[in-house]
Amino acid sequence: MNDTSPEIAKLVREMMLARSGEERMLMGSQMFEVARTMILASFPPGLSDIETKRRLCERLYGDEVDVEGFVAYLEARAAAGRSAAAND
Repeated sequence: MNDTSPEIAKLVREMMLARSGEERMLMGSQMFEVARTMILASFPPGLSDIETKRRLCERLYGDEVDVEGFVAYLEARAAAGRSAAAND
């Protein structure tokens, strides 16, 4: 759905392009962080770190990312960390 008039869309685009690349990057980063914070706040309490990351990945990236592959990677990293700590 797009309920923005072409005139307003053009004005917003011009205003965005008037900003420096650094300002636009910072704005995007801040918007992403706000979205991430809102998503995390919607999760039930007590999730494991890996489950939290799995849900966050699903919510942010959907079908664009192999979520199960991502979880397998996280689990392998956690296991490697435990193994290295046990050897110390």
